Amino acid sequence: MILLIFVLAVAFVAYKGATPEQRAHLGQSILGRVGRVKEAATRQRPELKAFRDALRTRTPWTPVTPAIAAVNAVVFLMMLFGHGSFSDPQTFVAWGGIFGPRTTNGEWWRLATMMFVHAGFVQLVVNLAGLMQAGLLLERLIGNSAFAAVYLAAGILAGLVSLLVYPIAVSAGASGAIFGVYGLLFVTLALGVRRDSATTVPLRAMTRLVPAAALFILFNLGDENVQTTAEMCGFAVGVLAGVALHVRMADEKPPAWRAAATIGSAAVIAIACVVPLRGVGDVRPELAHIAALEHENAGHYQYAVERLRNDRLSAQEVADFIDQKILPQLREERAKLKAIDGVPPEHQPLVAGADEYFKLRDQSWRLRSQGLRRTNMFKLRLAEADERAALEALHAVMSQMESQ
Repeated sequence: MILLIFVLAVAFVAYKGATPEQRAHLGQSILGRVGRVKEAATRQRPELKAFRDALRTRTPWTPVTPAIAAVNAVVFLMMLFGHGSFSDPQTFVAWGGIFGPRTTNGEWWRLATMMFVHAGFVQLVVNLAGLMQAGLLLERLIGNSAFAAVYLAAGILAGLVSLLVYPIAVSAGASGAIFGVYGLLFVTLALGVRRDSATTVPLRAMTRLVPAAALFILFNLGDENVQTTAEMCGFAVGVLAGVALHVRMADEKPPAWRAAATIGSAAVIAIACVVPLRGVGDVRPELAHIAALEHENAGHYQYAVERLRNDRLSAQEVADFIDQKILPQLREERAKLKAIDGVPPEHQPLVAGADEYFKLRDQSWRLRSQGLRRTNMFKLRLAEADERAALEALHAVMSQMESQ
């Protein structure tokens, strides 16, 4: 940025110091260069014109690619002016992003909706730029239904891989589906080189795809928030679909049954992936409730101690409060945590830490109750030591949970 400002400042000083004749010459030179670039960009090359005419004859209309781009843009605008912050993962869950405990417990439709939810404007623009050129070309080559089938299949299977690898992460974005488009494009270009037909993609058309493709690939592979494993799965789906659809594609569009077979194969793979994914549990809400209960019980106990000091409660009554109110609640929460099924490996340490907290806290409350009933200072000191250890265990659990 500093370098750019310096260059602009030098250019401004040089311009102001030039004579009127030098300025006029510079202006004509710039206009001439702009004109040549514009002419080169708009010049109709015979091989490109013949190729485009052949594509339009094969598939006159391409509604799928613009429709996908439009839905992505509309959803982003609705998110932008809707409730929730882009820094909050729950915003993406609310708009259809995938999240293991929600998706695997009946909300499988998120595997489709997540392809239309983006985490920022730059990600949206890069993804749509990567989609449009390649998408319009491929949609004309293989037909509307086949292109839509490959796009959806790649996006859904990429979402499933994301769930398998990161079951408790929130995922959204169309990059997996668009990588599927590029997998299809790769096969189309590779196999098309060996065949000479009107729909073989000419070299000039290939080079025009490079800038948007390079931007899309570099941005997504370099983004830490994007899951590369899922993207590579999308690319693989596109490659396999391209091989299946490319039979006789030089002569005619793939028949509708090939598109249906693509979706059918993706559905079979998806169902096979769904079986081990069913019912992923999320322990985080329960852990948050445990922390809130600890704070609440500590407050109630301090209030009871204040009343004991003011001779408004007896030590026996405070001990009864611990035995009849605090300990049953603590044990009930422990049972609820243990009852959560499908806890992913990432959350197992949290459950173990919470169980350690329950053991120490249960022991601290029991010792405190016994010390109050018998006026035993030794047991009260032991209770305080166990309480500190329990609170340290709970703090470690909450810190670990917040870092995930």
